[in-house]
Amino acid sequence: MITRLLVANRGEIARRVFATCRALGVQTVAVHSDADADAPFVADADHAVRLPGNTPAETYLRVEGILDAARRAGADAVHPGYGFLAENAEFAAAVTDAGLTWVGPPAKAIAAMGDKMEAKALLAEAGVPMLPTWTDPDEITDFPVLVKASAGGGGRGMRVVRDAADLAEAVASARREAAAAFGDGTVFIERYVERGRHVEVQIFGDSHGTVVALGVRDCSIQRRHQKIVEEAPGVLPPAVRERLHDAAVAAGRAVDYVGAGTVEFLLTPDGDIFFLEMNTRLQVEHPVTELTTGLDLVRLQLLVAEGEPLPERATDPHWMRGHAIEVRLCAEDPAQGFRPATGTLHRFSIPGVNCEFGNLQRPGLRLDSGVVNGSVVSVHYDSMLAKVIAWAPTRTEAARALAGVLARAELHGVATNRDLLVRILRSPEFAAVDIDTGFLDRHSEVFEPLLPADQLPLVALAAALASAAGRRASAPVLAGLPSGWRNVPAFPQVARFTGPDGNEIEVRYRLDRAGRLADWSTSPAASGLATSAATSVSGSDPTRGGIAGHTTSDRGSPAVALVEATPQRVVLDVDGVRRAFRVHRVGSAVFVDGPDGAASLAELPRFPLPTAALAAGSLLAPLPGAVTRVHVRVGQRVSAGDLLLTLEAMKLEHPVLAPADGVVAELPVPAGGQVDTGAVLAVVNPEEAQS
Repeated sequence: MITRLLVANRGEIARRVFATCRALGVQTVAVHSDADADAPFVADADHAVRLPGNTPAETYLRVEGILDAARRAGADAVHPGYGFLAENAEFAAAVTDAGLTWVGPPAKAIAAMGDKMEAKALLAEAGVPMLPTWTDPDEITDFPVLVKASAGGGGRGMRVVRDAADLAEAVASARREAAAAFGDGTVFIERYVERGRHVEVQIFGDSHGTVVALGVRDCSIQRRHQKIVEEAPGVLPPAVRERLHDAAVAAGRAVDYVGAGTVEFLLTPDGDIFFLEMNTRLQVEHPVTELTTGLDLVRLQLLVAEGEPLPERATDPHWMRGHAIEVRLCAEDPAQGFRPATGTLHRFSIPGVNCEFGNLQRPGLRLDSGVVNGSVVSVHYDSMLAKVIAWAPTRTEAARALAGVLARAELHGVATNRDLLVRILRSPEFAAVDIDTGFLDRHSEVFEPLLPADQLPLVALAAALASAAGRRASAPVLAGLPSGWRNVPAFPQVARFTGPDGNEIEVRYRLDRAGRLADWSTSPAASGLATSAATSVSGSDPTRGGIAGHTTSDRGSPAVALVEATPQRVVLDVDGVRRAFRVHRVGSAVFVDGPDGAASLAELPRFPLPTAALAAGSLLAPLPGAVTRVHVRVGQRVSAGDLLLTLEAMKLEHPVLAPADGVVAELPVPAGGQVDTGAVLAVVNPEEAQS
């Protein structure tokens, strides 16, 4: 019987395993890098052991370091989580050789499925349908194809190639990324299916010869070949579902599978299914299976590892209930090619959560989070912050509830993909199950921020009023005076912000001696609300419940009245409709959450200090990382969009492209060089500057 379990992982998966251990009375051990010393998963554990260093290679990928931590902490079992060493057969064997219980499939099964080419050959013999596959790029004559890493998953090392001229570089790039992520740069190539759906079957096996299928998940909506929206059950014809179940169970039986695993398939528009890969671990998206089956998959993992048979509930074919949808909330900017974001998460608040890391007893929301208020998102690991999961009797209800809670969440301090997720869930195509792995490529509209551009002036006004209220609240004298009180009341107050798009927005407003909003404007102008034109004051309107001081511009903009202004909350009346804005200030950063969306602003100082000017055409590092390759030389003429260099950060490669036609003037960082955020990577003199 397992009494003390070490989780050889980090973040939300470690917290997820610890939650089940607490319920079962099993003590827990965390291992952590220096960067993770204050992370929530470390605080959740009964015991914690430091792994010196920060990078995965120094810490979570060091087999001997983890085994030493298990010995020092007195652990008698190891759970690998997912990622890192979870699908490393040598690690599984080392754990068992050390006399510890391995909470996962046998090393032999991991090895069989770990090499994807060998896995394809083995499962083809078992009758599982396969896509055409190549290992030699010279054999490929028909496109498009997909380059894939043989040793790992999660979308790393994957490249779609539509032209023979791009194949060599795609293979080389995929090899580099796979080697960095998994320590193995082997790749292979498959036929790429347009408009295919990514579906997968959760399987479970025990040491008594039972292998069962626990339903189909649809994971088709992906970015950079990584899943971001997952749901169960997948909306499929019954005959297709049955074929998927049969093929997945056949795959499990072919390798005498024990424990939790996932068999992934590509579903073509014609209804054909093809094997993609088998993940010999618990998946990121396992919560949707838990919520639709009522099973705790981590509990099953522990029972099976102890030699117990699967309980009858897990082998019952009539277990499905309702519908569950999960989204991966990530620190990244979708509008910038999903560029990862780093920094301090000043506020992380998801309203309406019914449970964390567990099963819901009624319709509601589950949160599996690796972060809390104040967590630091570092450059060393992937960008996922949390998984938010909704369960409801129907798919429509689950999607609506999940979109609503995400839209109301307060996520302050780093860029996230929240707006993208909400727009996906609310899109007509998602509602109609018109989804496939190319969904984001076809629907550029879902990349638009939730906050309409014409609402930004109201957000900026709310930020200015909240900041003024904060100054009055902290004033050492005469704090009771209305903010902005003047002997000459016609003189306006001015606040300047950097907006979400990086452009400056100036807010001018004037309060009367009773603290009511007399007039306001923003510059540069934004259509539909305030303008830089003069505004005329409108008096009290008894039809508006006594709200006074609303204004209307001479261009017919909506009338706006101030109802309430505190440092944390501003309520405005806009044409008779009240809108409440929640405001959170950290230093000069102002985070505003309103009914139509959220925005992050930076208040600019009235008297800014002089700064050194950057050379025209400077390209700056968006986040800390390492320059892995430099593709051009100083003096070379380049065209807009040409690849200049490649930056590796947060386990992914990020291309740095020429912004315009010109000549490369400087390349200050050589290949292999480390850079911080804002460092100059290259300088490209624009074409017109060469004359």
